[in-house]
Amino acid sequence: MESVSAPFLETPRLRLRACDEADLGRLIALDNDPGVKRFIDGGVPVEPETFRAEALPRLLGRGFWAAEERSTGEWLGWFELRPLNDPGWAEVELGYRLHRAVWGRGYATEGARALVRKAFTELGTERVTANTMTVNTASRRVMEKAGLLFVRTYTEEWPDVIEGSEQGDVEYALTRGEWRRTASG
Repeated sequence: MESVSAPFLETPRLRLRACDEADLGRLIALDNDPGVKRFIDGGVPVEPETFRAEALPRLLGRGFWAAEERSTGEWLGWFELRPLNDPGWAEVELGYRLHRAVWGRGYATEGARALVRKAFTELGTERVTANTMTVNTASRRVMEKAGLLFVRTYTEEWPDVIEGSEQGDVEYALTRGEWRRTASG
């Protein structure tokens, strides 16, 4: 069963819509790709029952968007533009998780840039933030291409140590004022 959700955002190549129950199998497959989740949990497989109980409610909630290729309808993964302080959109977290088969094609950058623009032009957002492991250079590059600026390196206690976690995590962010200055220049 395919989704018929109205798009939240469209770009020249992407259609972002709310995640729904029809995405369950695709979401589980994405989370069971060890390369995709390498910098999240070391690529540990997830049981479908655990995913349904723990991850699915979050992904069906406010701020998560299934990503499809506009011309083919191919399901690519998901993006996150999630409010950090309910009920408004003043501060949002940007994230993305795409199939490895589409890495390197610019989808993550295209989607991230479009979401940042939508946040500042339509949603009343004052600050966009994003985080990843320090060693996740590909994700860091997407954040930079989307206009976010390096804020800090920090460490947190995680339940499981994964390769590279000893170098900590990084935070990137962009304020509306910073975005306006760079968008007009």
